[in-house]
Amino acid sequence: MLGFYDYTVVLTYISLMISVFGITQSVQGNFRIAILCLALSGLCDMFDGKIARTKKNRTEDQKKFGIQIDSLCDVVCFGVLPIVICHCLGMKKPLGVLILALYGVASVIRLAYFNVTEEKRQKETEQAREYYQGLPITSMAIILPFLYLMRVHIHIEFVYVLHFTVAIVGVLFISNIRVKKPKNPVVVLMVIGIGLAIAKMFHWI
Repeated sequence: MLGFYDYTVVLTYISLMISVFGITQSVQGNFRIAILCLALSGLCDMFDGKIARTKKNRTEDQKKFGIQIDSLCDVVCFGVLPIVICHCLGMKKPLGVLILALYGVASVIRLAYFNVTEEKRQKETEQAREYYQGLPITSMAIILPFLYLMRVHIHIEFVYVLHFTVAIVGVLFISNIRVKKPKNPVVVLMVIGIGLAIAKMFHWI
């Protein structure tokens, strides 16, 4: 079978399968489940890199494969899934579709650029990345669930907020800004925050 099969990529594949399920739920109008899938994919992404770095004897081909497969899955999880959710939530007019298309383009540009720079960086050091260039595409797994949760408190038409948010996030994906990668305590807080948001959305708390 083609590809590399070890524990370092399992979480990435799980994230992809969750997102595909989220796409089907969004099309059917089950937005809470779709948003949940987006958030869960984000949680998986927080830890897949840490898991991959625990395998010290990876070959160069395995490292390159890991970089590529992570970004290819990210296109679906944090590019396509948010696009489908936002479209089904009301971004259906020409302006909305244009913004979603530009968001998609920015997503793949950002990921392709990351692949090039990350492969070069890994040849120079085994240390984890401390800064991102541009806003990470995975940030949509936090922004959109939070926005959806807060929609009842927004006093203007929610679809307008979606238009603005998607446009700004897309621009930030390809902006030449340095974004500090969160440390483990911050990651834990983010996980807790997402968990609480999901629980609130499903009225578990």
